Amino acid sequence: MMSLSSTRLQLVAVTLIILMVFYVIYFSNVNENLFKFSSATKLRSVSPRNFSLAHQCTCPKGSELLKDYIAKDQYEELVKRRAKDLQQYKTRMVSAELSRLLFASPNSPLQYPIQGYIVQPLTSTLIPGLGLHAENRSSYKVSLSVSKGILTTNITPEQTIIKGSGKNKLIIESRSLVTLNNLLAKVSYTSTDYHINTGDLATFQFEMHEAVFPIAIKQPCVPVLYDMGTDISSQVTITTKTFQRYRHLRVLLDSIRQFYSNVKIIIADDSFETEHITGENIQHYIMPPAQGWFAGRNLAVSQVTTKYFLWVDDDFMFSEKTKIENLVEVMEAMPELDVVGGSVKGNQFYFALIYEEGDEIEGGCLYRKSGGKFQTLPGYPQCSMTNGVVNFFLARTDAVQRVGFDPKLQRTAHSEFFMDGLGTLLVATCGDVSIDHQLTTSENKSPLYNKFRYPGQGDVEFKLKLHFYKNHLKCIKYG
Repeated sequence: MMSLSSTRLQLVAVTLIILMVFYVIYFSNVNENLFKFSSATKLRSVSPRNFSLAHQCTCPKGSELLKDYIAKDQYEELVKRRAKDLQQYKTRMVSAELSRLLFASPNSPLQYPIQGYIVQPLTSTLIPGLGLHAENRSSYKVSLSVSKGILTTNITPEQTIIKGSGKNKLIIESRSLVTLNNLLAKVSYTSTDYHINTGDLATFQFEMHEAVFPIAIKQPCVPVLYDMGTDISSQVTITTKTFQRYRHLRVLLDSIRQFYSNVKIIIADDSFETEHITGENIQHYIMPPAQGWFAGRNLAVSQVTTKYFLWVDDDFMFSEKTKIENLVEVMEAMPELDVVGGSVKGNQFYFALIYEEGDEIEGGCLYRKSGGKFQTLPGYPQCSMTNGVVNFFLARTDAVQRVGFDPKLQRTAHSEFFMDGLGTLLVATCGDVSIDHQLTTSENKSPLYNKFRYPGQGDVEFKLKLHFYKNHLKCIKYG
């Protein structure tokens, strides 16, 4: 009969054998994976060509599903047109090369610019920062390649081989690392086709190491500046849109002149029965009847010649708290800002726009969140960043003209301007500048105005259909 001690020794031996087998299997797999990882990172430093961050977005609870407003017999054909237009939009607005996700491999001996290398189209420009940091070798060989331009170097020292100068792939080989780096410092890139805003990707290789870096190709813009002058009338134009509310309009004009006697006022008017509005520094533009709010905004803003314009509704009224200078001060202190809103009779009304792009088939998801704002402005604690503001705001003229007001939106519109400007306009809201709102009485009521002011379900459905195609949205929520 086997003793107890012998049995224990056998159990220990079996356990050790099992552990050794697991050890060998585990570490052989680890080493294999490490080898694969090391080889992959050594060979490539860029993401796969088809890598994409696009994904279906999730519609917030309570969202309007916009496809529900499209006729079923039109849906398929409309989606195809929308997809084609989206690709054309991306071609105009987004450089495929410069938006590609790139990865830098670890411990690379290659030195290259990772950001800020900008060239003018068709213009030879040195590539800054190119270099090789490698251990001693009998010879050093690097290559550079591009797709939308050519690479050049004009110097060929002794014991150096240069191939492809003036072509899209340049190879440099030298026995001296110092000489090689001197040559890399003299390599220039020239785009071969004229384009005002595009990009290229340069591939830089040494042995098994590869790096890819972006080249931004941009035509410099000619500055368009506005002479601010020394007074508020040289800096700001007041704009408004009116329809069948001349009593309100005259009260507004009188209140403006009480505080700002010389500021130019531009009025866009699409009333059916027009009245003549006169006064110094007042421009009154008569439109075809009932063209709508955004068409009127476009007309008014198109005639502004000052750096800023102040938008007001025709039933507002200036008060001691309507300090345009305060809004100008904020805009001048923060030149990146495009729009600064105030408050209307204490109602500051601002909103955040939460947007997910979604995929290219279904479209994006948008949530207009009332009361949403971000950080306060440095030096102006009464002001905060946001995405959209109330109908009383100071705006940078050229920035708003670039976005524009869609004249298809005649009555159900305001937030839509800030939706179109999302990612283009930088917006803030300030609570210390306020304007009053006139009371509506039996004397200034207009039955014809009310008929057009309050849209029917058809106007709402039209707007949602427009968002589906124009803004490539799957759903939208107003909160």
